[in-house]
Amino acid sequence: MENFYELVTTATGVSRALQIKLFSTLLIIFILWIIRIAIGRLVYHKYEDVKTRYVWMKTVTYITVILGIIMITSVWFRGFKSLGTYLGILSAGLAIALKDPLTNIAGWIFLIFRRSFSVGDRIQIGDKAGDVIDIRMFQFIILEIGNWVDADQSTGRVIYIPNGLLFTLPLANYSKGFQYIWNELNVLLTFESNWQKAKEILGDIANKHAENLSKAAERKVKEASKKYMIFYKSLTPTVYTSVKDSGVRLTIRYLCEPRNRRGTEQAIWEEILTEFGKCKNINFAYPTVRYYDNKTEGKV
Repeated sequence: MENFYELVTTATGVSRALQIKLFSTLLIIFILWIIRIAIGRLVYHKYEDVKTRYVWMKTVTYITVILGIIMITSVWFRGFKSLGTYLGILSAGLAIALKDPLTNIAGWIFLIFRRSFSVGDRIQIGDKAGDVIDIRMFQFIILEIGNWVDADQSTGRVIYIPNGLLFTLPLANYSKGFQYIWNELNVLLTFESNWQKAKEILGDIANKHAENLSKAAERKVKEASKKYMIFYKSLTPTVYTSVKDSGVRLTIRYLCEPRNRRGTEQAIWEEILTEFGKCKNINFAYPTVRYYDNKTEGKV
């Protein structure tokens, strides 16, 4: 090895001490990389659940990176006292020059400890909504929902959002706390329709599709109330009545899971169309135009 060091020094001018540091750094990176790959293979053989694999691999990556930083730092600096002095001088400039990256790192640390959301949660931050598919040191990634697609279904686009936005934009989590959302369907009937009968039909349909869900939601509310101040007097579906310009509006309000909103809407609407089709005295209202001819109809 002595001959090798001397040969490199002669060829490149790099000192022996610097060569040892470079070699030690590469060796540490290589060993940690091998350890990560080995653990990754064990995890993939042991677990089939995608989320479990993801959590394991993220945890191993964080641990190996932290260990690597500590070990490489100990190689390049004689002691932590020297490291502290160096970092103290460097930090002032970095704080200004790297404001956004440092804010993103702070957001990542905030996510790790506060667990505002996890991979697999459905969230909305600002005007962007989607399912979280990855969380990184500088950004988190969501699979977009909504936008030009109705009823909160996936658009197929992947959006990269800086972690620092957690400190400046409001965050909504569909998956934590209550874990259900209230959805409403508006049914507009003509003034001549038998709205009382229609309301009874809508109530039966809503109860049919949300009965089991309401019972499950009651248990979730009790669990959530241990951590958050969440309470509802009633979780059963309700039909509200109001009057609009074009007719009588009946609004179905019911609980549903965030990812099943479009499916429940479809099931309820199909049954509404079927049941209303059987009733001659119930008609949907819609915008219409009436023409008046004074010559034939006379003065009004």
